[in-house]
Amino acid sequence: MLDVEQTALAGLLILTPRRFGDARGFFAETWNAARFAEATGVDPAFVQDNHSLSADVNTIRGLHFQAPPHGQGKLVRCGRGALWDVAVDIRRGSPTYGAWVGVDLSAENGRQLWVPEGFAHGFVTRAPDTEIIYKCTGYYAPEAEGAVHWESVGIDWGLTGTPILSDKDAEAPALADLDSPFEWSGA
Repeated sequence: MLDVEQTALAGLLILTPRRFGDARGFFAETWNAARFAEATGVDPAFVQDNHSLSADVNTIRGLHFQAPPHGQGKLVRCGRGALWDVAVDIRRGSPTYGAWVGVDLSAENGRQLWVPEGFAHGFVTRAPDTEIIYKCTGYYAPEAEGAVHWESVGIDWGLTGTPILSDKDAEAPALADLDSPFEWSGA
């Protein structure tokens, strides 16, 4: 069983896999290709899994994307801790270009976010030692890396202190300066 919630941005989905729990803890099927395709109408071919740890609260990673032909769809979840996960529509011609959706992902709630190609993705940690785990439909290609500055989209990150950023993220261009490599297909 997979609960699917549509968002205001076409293609961006919030997913909640069913959990089976008892006094020992829980079991959840976090990925099943057939169930995902049936529930969402999307049939991604994942080729890479990523896992990162952020030690401190208020760590921001993003907003990142990979340009075609190395674009990546991502299925994102939180393995430990809690984070505010955000996707920004950067598909030229999209009626929601520049709009964003954020969702709380935590080890406790088990929610996932499906981020298709054409979106910049990022997150901020809400708990110490937060782990994010995500499946990708494309391989990492450094020459295809792109980023949008985290403050340039109007996202309410809900920071409780000074943000912790990489130099790359701190120096990323503003959304207004982005020459997006993605085109809205009307789907």
